[in-house]
Amino acid sequence: MSYYYAHCQVLNENNRKIQIMPKSPKYQLEPLEQKLTIGERIAKIRRQQGLTQKALAKKIGVERYLISDYERGRIRLYDEMVTRFALALGVDTDEILGLKTEATLQKVPSLRLIKRITRIENLPHSKQKSLLQIIDGFLKGEGK
Repeated sequence: MSYYYAHCQVLNENNRKIQIMPKSPKYQLEPLEQKLTIGERIAKIRRQQGLTQKALAKKIGVERYLISDYERGRIRLYDEMVTRFALALGVDTDEILGLKTEATLQKVPSLRLIKRITRIENLPHSKQKSLLQIIDGFLKGEGK
């Protein structure tokens, strides 16, 4: 693991500048075992909800290119932005930060699926029944 050290300049007893290097840290933090970066988690949640970067940017009140930069890790998120993303996406900040494991996260149906289900619910009962029979037949065939 590498460290970045800034050189410090101080004056000695003869008023001459000398350079001092800070000591190496005593402790090294163990790396976190996270599969996705914060930006990748934001992108994943956004896609699961069927949102575009433009739509998310509008909800938060920023430009679309900033959403792209955050998702790609080009800009570091600070605390207020983590909160804004969480509120806009309707999730906990823990989910964005990766503190919740996959087992504790609820599976949220995609917005695309929800829109289609809503359209199906608006069909006449006979057409709903026919469509559901087709879907059931397709799903049974997938299990083989």
